Amino acid sequence: MPTPARRLAHAVLFRARGGGPTLAEALAETEKERLSTQDRALLHELVHGTLRRQGWLDHVLQGLVTRPLDRSPPPLLDALRLGAYQLLFLRVPDHAAVSESVSLARSVDPRGAGFVNAVLRRLQREGPPPEPDPDRDPLHWLTTAGSLPRWLAARWLERCGAAEALARARALLQPPPVCVHFNPAIPDAPSRATAAGLEARPATVPGAWEVTRGRPGDLAARGVLHVQDEGSQLVAALAAHPGRVLDACAAPGGKSLLLSDRLGTGGRTVATDVSLRRVRTLVEMRSRWGASRLDIVAADALAMPFRRTFGAVLLDAPCSGLGTLARHPDIRWRARPGDPGRHAQKQRRLIEAVSSLVEIGGRLVYATCSVEDEETLGVVEPFLRGHPGFEIEELPSWSERFASGPFVRMSPARDRGDSFFAARLRRRG
Repeated sequence: MPTPARRLAHAVLFRARGGGPTLAEALAETEKERLSTQDRALLHELVHGTLRRQGWLDHVLQGLVTRPLDRSPPPLLDALRLGAYQLLFLRVPDHAAVSESVSLARSVDPRGAGFVNAVLRRLQREGPPPEPDPDRDPLHWLTTAGSLPRWLAARWLERCGAAEALARARALLQPPPVCVHFNPAIPDAPSRATAAGLEARPATVPGAWEVTRGRPGDLAARGVLHVQDEGSQLVAALAAHPGRVLDACAAPGGKSLLLSDRLGTGGRTVATDVSLRRVRTLVEMRSRWGASRLDIVAADALAMPFRRTFGAVLLDAPCSGLGTLARHPDIRWRARPGDPGRHAQKQRRLIEAVSSLVEIGGRLVYATCSVEDEETLGVVEPFLRGHPGFEIEELPSWSERFASGPFVRMSPARDRGDSFFAARLRRRG
């Protein structure tokens, strides 16, 4: 029998395939809470690492078989990928990587177990081929060692050139840093984290900390801290404003918590989301955090129920997620060429809808976790041309590192973590 971590990793890869749940949702559905801390870490490493490196794994495995790899039954192919990832990238004994993968294959396709054993034994003996030369053939490198789908590799080469596309792909192969912010309602939260073995250093965004040692999961479950990428924390910091603040597409809720923490005793944050399931998650998070100045409303951002305006409105718009391929590697294989344009159409409707809720002199922050122009400048610039009552607001000095002209554009190659775009606008008096 395969170990619990490998068995669950195989099941999660299958669940997250194609039009099924996202990787985060599939992981949440597993029995991972019953695993030991060590096995839970192995589960996440196997799933995230296999998906990040899937393009290279498939290239390596294809060289070891005579038939097209994609003709293999998907569960068998996932067992092969898991085994190859362990052989090539983890400090796992070779015999364990092979035998566990063969056991996985046997559990889903007994006739295919011998095939998996033969392929992995050959990889164990021969090792992988050399990587393609990125300078001579960047597209080949991007679609193999860079582990990008061909359409996305070609898109980035055309739009930003070989040097930037290669740097971006290399950065997105690395696990992103883990960042947190501490609960201000717990004055000794940092010392509790230290006592639990967590070590962290200040990040660039005020109040953000990058974890350098330890795992924050148990502390997050107790509401001592919240795990949140620095880019996401940056967006919330840009939107912070005295008075009433609206987080228009709030789920999963980390930015709403930050906004409510920054408002002081006189302000309120209103977090809305159209999904009732996500609203329930927001309510649970508010309770765990003790966020007494956070109100939660189930509402569609395209048809808000509010009559009053807000001092600030944050629209972290639903997007393609193509700036988060390190943290959400399943997006590499789920996204399609038309996704940025499709999302941009709704994003333009969303910013139009929520802009009317910004009070005179108030702030509107538009953000996406995408690197694609359709979803960033392609939304903000037409909005500004069509709404002369809004103007670009100066960025705070601490955000200069992330500035790209008057906007924020975080780069995976430069900043690690997720790639966020943000525009901070002001409604003229």
